[in-house]
Amino acid sequence: MLSRQFVRENPDAVRDALEKKGVDADLDRILDVDEEWRERKREGDELRHERNEVSSKIGQLKQEGNEEEAQAAIERSQALKDELADVEARADELETELERLLLTLPQIPQDDVPVGEDESENVERRREGFDDLRDLPDEVTPHYDLGEDLDILDFERGAKVSGGGFYFAKGAGARLEHALVQFMLDVHREQGYSDVFPPIPVNSASMEGTGQFPKFVEDAYRIGDVNEADYDDDDLWLLPTAEVPVTNMYRDEILLGDDLPLKHQAYSPNFRREAGEHGTETRGIVRVHQFNKVEMVNFVRPEESDERFEGLVNEAESVLERLELPYRILEMCTGDLGFTQAKKYDIEVWAPGDDMPEGPAEGGRWLEVSSVSNFEAFQARRAGIRYRPEPHESAEHLHTLNGSGLAVPRIVVAVLEYYQNADGTVDVPEALQPYMGGQDVIEGHEKVGESALGAGGGDDA
Repeated sequence: MLSRQFVRENPDAVRDALEKKGVDADLDRILDVDEEWRERKREGDELRHERNEVSSKIGQLKQEGNEEEAQAAIERSQALKDELADVEARADELETELERLLLTLPQIPQDDVPVGEDESENVERRREGFDDLRDLPDEVTPHYDLGEDLDILDFERGAKVSGGGFYFAKGAGARLEHALVQFMLDVHREQGYSDVFPPIPVNSASMEGTGQFPKFVEDAYRIGDVNEADYDDDDLWLLPTAEVPVTNMYRDEILLGDDLPLKHQAYSPNFRREAGEHGTETRGIVRVHQFNKVEMVNFVRPEESDERFEGLVNEAESVLERLELPYRILEMCTGDLGFTQAKKYDIEVWAPGDDMPEGPAEGGRWLEVSSVSNFEAFQARRAGIRYRPEPHESAEHLHTLNGSGLAVPRIVVAVLEYYQNADGTVDVPEALQPYMGGQDVIEGHEKVGESALGAGGGDDA
């Protein structure tokens, strides 16, 4: 969140951010509440000072035998106490409202973020891996058809068990997901990341700490109640990304300057409702309600966050480099930047199976597999995460950054489509073969059950 002092002193910058990010928040109300809160605080200080002065005279007046003035002082002290209680109660109400309203204000974009209204105005920074493409079949089979042909992806049974947007990965498909997770974790360990295995349920306070709440409540899976009901800090939700528990590990704590930079990675399943998403662009496992992901979370000194941001981009894309998958890097414009980010790059892998209008000249489409974000102090202020630069210095808010390293299902899509062969098999990327027990080709499996016999087969009449 933005500090109340920043909002108070920079209302034009906040208005500009609201306009650029397309966020609807009542800044005038925030400024009015802040002004009244400060007035009540000043009034309270004055009443407290006067009451202390009056109270200090009561004993003296009694010693002097001036009972009438002493009684008047006592009555005045009580009146001041009552008036102070009313003022402080109002100040507390205003502070609660102010804290709630401040949560509705987005992060301020960095000055060099390109200005634009939506994703169509994002800026491609570079493209990698297209100079030496492997030979592809004349017609690349989309992953959802190929996965069912090989019997390594099962959408029908996933929907039967859990509903639409869930799937089974089976046999070599399941092994491929496991292999990708372990491969990514190993890559990031080499880059200096320490492992965290987080809890899957997270409380509302944690969701607020990283900025998922209150803005994105409708996308979350709530445990034990409906999303529309009011929630408390300790209500539980299935995590939408490991960013939430890992960042909040240090909520309301003070780290030491020597601890930084602190780099954690975490594998987790992730749960998102993604309400209303459907169609060819999301068919298969491109956009599902449960998916595996490795997340990288960084805690750094403020003066180091811009450099660390570039390093984090390189750490995420190194997974694609080693898998030899073509990809590109996009910088988000202000209108597509996101509520909490000061700067964000998306890393998009090339999946050649489905031609989309916004895809590259080679055909196919782009799939986002990582969003690398610099939140500056926005999350740290919401979650109360500070650090002490030196042992004798005051604590201040640090900066947080994160990026997926990477989202597993979309990498599965890219592998199945980019590494497929004309005979319907799929080559396993060389870097993954040790994680697949030396397997270098996915040939599929024989289907099981009566459904494998086709229409009309196996039905006892």
